This record gives sequence, C-alpha cells and structure tokens, in this order.
Amino acid sequence: VPNKNTSSVMFMDFDMYVLVTDRPKLAENYTEDTWLKLRDAVGAIQNSTSIKYNLEELYQAVENLCSYKVSPTLYKQLRQVCEDHVQFTESLDNLSFLKRMNRCWQDHCRQTVSVVVDVLTLFTRLRDTGLELFRTHIVSDSAVQKRTVEGILEQIELERNGETVDRSLLRSLLGMLSDLQVYKDSFEERFLSETNRLYAAEGQRLMQERDVPEYLHHVSRRLEEENDRIVSYLDQSTQKPLISCVEKQLLGEHMTAILQKGLSTLLDENRVTELALLYQLFSKVKGGLPTLLQFWRDYIKSFGGEIVCTPEKDKDMVQDLLDFKDKMDNVAQSCFARNETFINAMKEAFEAFINKRPNKPAELIAKYVDSKLRAGNKEATEEELERILDKIMIIFRFIHGKDVFEAFYKKDLAKRLLVGKSASVDAEKSMLSKLKHECGAAFTSKLEGMFKDMELSKDIMIQFKQYMQNQSEPSNIELTVNILTMGYWPSYTPMEVHLPPEMVKLQEVFKLFYLGKHSGRKLQWQPTLGHAVLKAEFKEGKKEVQVSLFQTLVLLMFNEGEEFSIEEIRTATGIEEGELKRTLQSLACGKARVLNKNPRGKDVEDGDRFNFNNDFKHKLFRIKINQIQMKETVEEQVSTTERVFQDRQYQIDAAVVRIMKMRKTLSHNLLVSELYNQLKFPVKPGDLKKRIESLIDRDYMERDKETPNQYHYVA
Repeated sequence: VPNKNTSSVMFMDFDMYVLVTDRPKLAENYTEDTWLKLRDAVGAIQNSTSIKYNLEELYQAVENLCSYKVSPTLYKQLRQVCEDHVQFTESLDNLSFLKRMNRCWQDHCRQTVSVVVDVLTLFTRLRDTGLELFRTHIVSDSAVQKRTVEGILEQIELERNGETVDRSLLRSLLGMLSDLQVYKDSFEERFLSETNRLYAAEGQRLMQERDVPEYLHHVSRRLEEENDRIVSYLDQSTQKPLISCVEKQLLGEHMTAILQKGLSTLLDENRVTELALLYQLFSKVKGGLPTLLQFWRDYIKSFGGEIVCTPEKDKDMVQDLLDFKDKMDNVAQSCFARNETFINAMKEAFEAFINKRPNKPAELIAKYVDSKLRAGNKEATEEELERILDKIMIIFRFIHGKDVFEAFYKKDLAKRLLVGKSASVDAEKSMLSKLKHECGAAFTSKLEGMFKDMELSKDIMIQFKQYMQNQSEPSNIELTVNILTMGYWPSYTPMEVHLPPEMVKLQEVFKLFYLGKHSGRKLQWQPTLGHAVLKAEFKEGKKEVQVSLFQTLVLLMFNEGEEFSIEEIRTATGIEEGELKRTLQSLACGKARVLNKNPRGKDVEDGDRFNFNNDFKHKLFRIKINQIQMKETVEEQVSTTERVFQDRQYQIDAAVVRIMKMRKTLSHNLLVSELYNQLKFPVKPGDLKKRIESLIDRDYMERDKETPNQYHYVA
C-alpha cells in the first residue's frame, strides 16, 4: 500500500524483526553463512520501509528469502500486515462511496502486483491472498456489500432513465466483483430482479399509453441499450439472462395484446418498417413467430373474405384481390424475411377465403381476363399485360371450381375471336399456355379447338375466294365465314332473321362450296355474332359504316323508304324485340347517329319512328358504330352456372362408372374417397350419393344384397 509518509510507492510496512532476532524459530540446520545472507536480505527490506526503494534490489532481497525456503514465514507475516491494512469504514454518499471503493480496489490491485511482481514462487498465493483479504474484510462485509451493490444499481437505473453516468467507474466496480467471484451472487441476481421489476411495470404502462409502432421502437431501443451496457460494463455472462428478461417483460407478456391492438393497422397502412421490426422482435421471443403467424393468417382471411363476400364490391373484386396479393407478397418478402412458413400460410389463407363464395370469384376472374385481352384496352404494354396475366394465374390457382372459370372464359373468348375484339393473338395464346400448364391439356382442349377453328376458317376463306372468282356471276358482296365446331364453342340460341336476298343467295353458294368439300356435315348459321361494312352516302359525302348484322338489316331498310316505325322494322327484319330496341338505340341515340328518332330521347319505346339522318357528319371515313351491349343478365349467369353443374354431374357419373368398372366391387366409403381423388372440382358427399343412386336406378351398378353399403359393377 502507499506509505503514509511519502507520495511515492513504497514496499509493505511489515515487521521482519522476528526473523532476525528470534533465530531458534528458524531451521537449526542453517549455516552461519546462510544466516548472514538472510540477515542482509532482511536488512534490505527493512531499509526499504524508510526510503524510496529500488525495485531491483527489493526483488533480489525477496528472491533470496524465497531461495532459502523462508517464503512460508514471509507469506504469513505479509498476510497479517495486509489484513491489518485493508480496513474500509468510511461513511459517504452513494456516488462518493462507489468512487472511494473503486480507488481502494485499484490501489489494492496495484500494490499486490508490486509485492508479487515476477516472484514466481509467491505470485499465485499472494495474488489469491490479496483477493481473499479484500473479499473477506471489505466486500463480504454486509454493509459494504449492500452499499456497493445498491450504489451500482442506482447508477444503472439513472442511466436507464436517460441520465449520464460514469461507465468506467461501473466497469471497474463490476470487474472487482467478478474478480472476487461474488458478481453472480451479490450483484447479478439482484440486478436481474430489479430489471424484471422495472420492465414489467414499464411494459404494462406503455402498452396503455402508446400505439403499437411507437411501442415497438421503444422495445428495440431498450434492447440496444441493454446490449450496450453489456459491452460497456456488465459481465458477458449477464447478457443472456438480461436480454431474455427484457424480451419477456416487454414482448413475451404482451404478444397477443400487441397483435390485437396493432397488426391490422400496420398491415392496412402498409407500415413495412414497423412490420419488419415486429417480425424481428417476435423472432427473439419463445412462441413469438407462431403467434404472429396465426394473427397474419387470420388477418388475410378476414380482409380477403370481405373482398370476396361483399356483392357490392364485385365490380372491383379481382383488382382488389390482385392488389391485396401484391401487398401481402411484399410484406412476406421484405418484412418477414421470406419465411416459407409465412408464405405457405398466406397461400392457405387465400385459398380459404376465395372459396367462401362458390363460383363468383371464378366468373369474375374470367371477365377480368376478358377486359384485359379485349381490343381497346390501352392500359398496358405487352410486357405489362404479360405480368398482369401471371398475377391473375396466381389468384386462379386458389380457386376450387375451375370449371366455372372455363365456362365464362370460353364464352368471352368466343366473342373476342368472332367479333374481332381480341387485342393480341400472342396474348391470347400466352394465356392459353398458362392455363394448360396449370390445369392440364384436358382443361384447354376445347379452347385450343376454338383457335384451330379460326385458323382453318382462314384457309377455307382463301379457297372460297378462289371459288367465287370462277363463278359466272360474281357477287358484289364480300363474304367471310367462320366455321365453328359445335363441341368447342359455347352454345348460342338460334335466332331466325330475315336476310336480304343477296345475302341468302351468297349463303347458299358458300353452303354448296363447303359441303362439296366436307360431305356429311351440317351448317347452322348464327346471325347474332355477324357484322358487316356498309357504304353510305350523306350530304357531307360517302362514308363506310362498320356495324353488326342486326344493325345492317335495319340500315338496309332505308334504301327502300324514308321513315319506318319500330313495328315495321321488327316485321321486316325478324329481330327479337329486346335486341331490336338495343340496335335502334345504338343507331339513333349513340354518338354516331345515322338515324333520327321521333320523338327524341335516350331510350327506344314502342311507337317511335325512325328516318335516315342525311345530315350526319363525322371526321372519319370509316365509322364503327358499337352495338349497345346488353349486360349479362342474372338469368344468363345462372344459365352458364347451371351448365357447369350439369357438366359436373356427367363427370361424376363417368368417374363412378370408370372406378366401378376397374374395381368391380367397392364399399361406399372407398368409392367416395376415389371420387374425391379424381374429380377436379369441389363436391359435397350428398351430391355424390345422389349420382350413385342415379346410376343404380339406371342399372350401371347395384347394391350388395347382404351388405347395402357395398356396390357391384353391372356389365
């Protein structure tokens, strides 16, 4: 310890006189020469207590004592002097107390090193003795230990509350406790208990006061602060229990409350930063990610279910689904670390809610595809259109009743192909390829057949034009016919209309030409999808008018007269009443009014009269007059859906017969199980039972006479 009379470091002030004067206490076998050397060594040590010593001389003196096997006595008396020296009874405020304790500890460490420097035979014992004496007489003192630990805890609490503290002081004192091997028992247990109490209260209070984003940032900041304390002054062994304590009290105890209070808001507002932080924090807590996963799945089901099951939102359903899927994909990718479990849960949730409302999503997806593939859609480039189709296919995969999609898609595809409304043949074939890859060749066989019919029709028309050139009476009407295979295309209600004689004659010529090449076939004309280009003369000059076949029949009447009533037009053309009113409305009430209606008005009523508008003007030479499209009625939608259900019954019947023919005998449960494996659409057990009963009634199969639940195939 520092000599009290000087400011320089002096050797320990201990009494060695016993060693010099009390010779009988030494080993009797020492020679006189040995005794003189020992006396000189002791004298050197004694001299060092009153003057500044030379460390080299002192070292030599101590080494001499050790070499003559007097180290046990030297150690014993040195220990006693150290024990007398280490007294600590000062009364100070907490911070001053800690500083005094730290200074005492630093002095003690330095002087112990001075005593034992490089004297290897004494080093370990003296160092351990120094630590033991400090632990016994200072730190183990209950009052001293209590004040030390409470002072350290007070400084840490001040720092946690935002005040600046002396970290080097804390680092030194906690290092002291660690060196003295009392860190865990005297400090860490109390420290963790206080930390647990602090953050338990803080978590409860802040969950009430703050919103979830603010609370998450607070938790993150607290964790950073505690990790910084470990680096700065706490023992490394404290890291795991300390961080676990903070995570448990600020997160683990409030996981459900955090998610209930804030997850929906974070997802609704697309708060990606806070969502990423939420995932990061919950991944640290036991059970955190499974809890987050469940709430994430429930949110998707709830939000998506509202989109699908709200009829008022049907108009925007598909676009809303695509936007929602993009949003959830982004969250999973950028916030949830591309966690496969979360991605799979999202897919399961989408599949669950999108099939809550049978058939309608499939129908609307088909119509959405139609809107994107139809000519006039200028919203996207080819690359953007391709990306949109890819996104649609992702939604399409979740649908169970894909046959409903097929029915509506085929109906719209037919219109696009026959009326020339398709925006791009490449885009159409790309969509077809995607459907084939997703559902198999059987799903797209009819759709592919429609494209083949259109290509074959082009070849047939080339041959027909050559045929017409060889006719003795060539027609002044250029006829184009699309030959459709009935099984590939949607069924259309036949409608008989009164065509002009020139058209009827041309139809007969084509019929003769076609059946001459394909005997045994029957042609059925379908006027509802026909269209024509007419040459018209107005005061302004000649124009070409592109119109539907029904519009053509109406306009041609005005070659024969100036004005007609709606009844006269209906009689002359044979067009059904509702279709005729829509046709006249497009010609007399639309943007391009080639007819005048009397009286004026937006709607066509019984008793209205029409005349040719000779004053019609338009900047274009060829004018396209769109037919007023009748919105698909509920009856038509029901009709399409009913046709799907009818097809499903045929498929069920075929599957039952196929299975029974192969198995010959099968129980009801096994048959139903096989049917579920083979059928591609959702079906209820009751519907399967009805189809089985129907097949039994029609003698395709029979029940076992002794076991009614067993079926036998009837050849």
